[in-house]
Amino acid sequence: MSPTFTIHPADFSNPQTRDLLALHLAGMHDNTPAGHVFALDLSGLMAPEIEVWTVHHLDHVAGIGALKRLNDQTGELKSMRTHPDFLRQGVARTLLDHLIHRARSEGMKTLSLETGRGPSFELALTLYQTRGFQPGKAFGDYQASEFNQFFHLTL
Repeated sequence: MSPTFTIHPADFSNPQTRDLLALHLAGMHDNTPAGHVFALDLSGLMAPEIEVWTVHHLDHVAGIGALKRLNDQTGELKSMRTHPDFLRQGVARTLLDHLIHRARSEGMKTLSLETGRGPSFELALTLYQTRGFQPGKAFGDYQASEFNQFFHLTL
């Protein structure tokens, strides 16, 4: 039986939230060559065009993810991470569905993401593709390289 999750706007004063963000950044740097990590740190996630959400199980932060508004029509998924204690329990699916819903409710027509390549990214890629994300071209300020890839979802 899967745990019951709730979703809340991120509380950056919560040590669990900050620790999960630090874990996310460390993981990105461990699995991506220097100069190719585009994950946002805490200050980057506090930008006005970004809304950050956390998934909770009881009093534990189980996951985090962000939606960045690129323009009136387009959003970008940022900084999705599940806490290791909650892997494969539906946290990422719950969060992704919430972020897709938020993008639609904000009137966005396209939701895009940039992610890495390699085994550490495969589970996330599978989730994105099950929700309809399709591989595509670079967007925004990103440059395509052998280390990244881009996906887009028409809302």
